[in-house]
Amino acid sequence: MAHLRRPAADEYSTFVADYVGRIMDGEDILEVLAEQLDEVRGRLGRIDEARGEFRYAAGKWSIKEIVGHLSDAERIFAYRALRIARGDATPLPGFDENAYAPEVRADERTLADLTAEWSDVRRATLALFDHLPERAWERRGIASDKPVSVRALAYVVAGHVRHHLQVLEERYLGS
Repeated sequence: MAHLRRPAADEYSTFVADYVGRIMDGEDILEVLAEQLDEVRGRLGRIDEARGEFRYAAGKWSIKEIVGHLSDAERIFAYRALRIARGDATPLPGFDENAYAPEVRADERTLADLTAEWSDVRRATLALFDHLPERAWERRGIASDKPVSVRALAYVVAGHVRHHLQVLEERYLGS
């Protein structure tokens, strides 16, 4: 099955290589995406609401802003996967995560609300990837001026979450 094969290095840019690399050989990407739904909700659910606006340094995102960023980035990565999977060859633009972050207005919302939104986004992402025909996983397109496959985008989605969970643990929660 195409989604079970790890993306080759020519299926994604070096910019997202760290995210792809966070998915271990032998992991089923659909299972990883599904398991992250409970993992992320569980981890975020243990953070006290009052801590949601914590920033580990000046100019860094708050915990709430990270959750908002996870939703925004996943929507964009999944949209790219949808377009490419459907055979759309239109090059897709990049996005500036730092320009998006303040527009979420995350610190005006509760952490629980932001977590619920991310959960909804993940369920939509799972529905998309769960129902792709095998041939769609192999399709490639251009995003942020770089080639990318649908399979690689699934890895990017999951690896991006792993990256930010690690940052949360190391810099925000001190575990």
